[in-house]
Amino acid sequence: MTNVIKHIKSELSALYNQNEVESFVSLLLYKIGKIDRVQRLISDNIAFTHEQMILLNDAISRLKKYEPIQYILGKTEFYGLTIKTDRRALIPRPETEELVDWILHEYPKAQTVLDICTGSGCIAIGLAKQLSTAKVDAIDISCNAIDLAKENANINKAPIDFYQADILSTDSLSKKYDIIVSNPPYITISEKTDMMPNVLDYEPDLALFVDNENPIVFYKKIADLATTYLKEGGMLFFEINRKFGNEIVSLLACKGFRDIVLKKDISGNDRFIKCSI
Repeated sequence: MTNVIKHIKSELSALYNQNEVESFVSLLLYKIGKIDRVQRLISDNIAFTHEQMILLNDAISRLKKYEPIQYILGKTEFYGLTIKTDRRALIPRPETEELVDWILHEYPKAQTVLDICTGSGCIAIGLAKQLSTAKVDAIDISCNAIDLAKENANINKAPIDFYQADILSTDSLSKKYDIIVSNPPYITISEKTDMMPNVLDYEPDLALFVDNENPIVFYKKIADLATTYLKEGGMLFFEINRKFGNEIVSLLACKGFRDIVLKKDISGNDRFIKCSI
């Protein structure tokens, strides 16, 4: 097995930092050989078969092209749940787990939830699993993303109603909600030059980017809907681009929202907003 580990490191160390390579080693050993950290500690004599080496070299080849490891593995973990991952939707990020945690802390008895721009469904599923009596709905413009989100809901036995819709062209919702949450596209086109190829070349542009001229367009639209479709005492939650936190706070204040809070993520960046109507 030592040779397998050396092989992975020798192939990838020039392209990724040490922590990333160590993570790839652990993930690939377990994915292909079901070898966990404990087995690595107690034995150096576990070898890969020819078939396993073919799988390993295929994964290494894909990593050399900067394909995300989550797409190679076909899944990731989110809030203790297994989420299927492929190019139909963005890969769930750790900071979005912080958003789910914040929602559950702020409104643990919510009975109706709407997740707008649901993507893989991770937010809706995370909330549905914790708010066991809540009715959770989720919307996305992409039919492919909706299909993936439905698969993830089934995997996790989360009862969610999914709807395909362009929220920017939506003027009404079917009911009012205790919680409306959205992690919409928020990266401007001009920020593409700062992004890594594993995101740019593989994750869907539709879920990532907004025009430079109107970077908070989704927040404006969702805030407008929330003024009508949040229940009394309900809460609106956003994940945001750190560059536009104060601008979105001002927008919400102008639209009559109260108790507006701009919250940093674990890395110290402005990342989340909550407010009430």
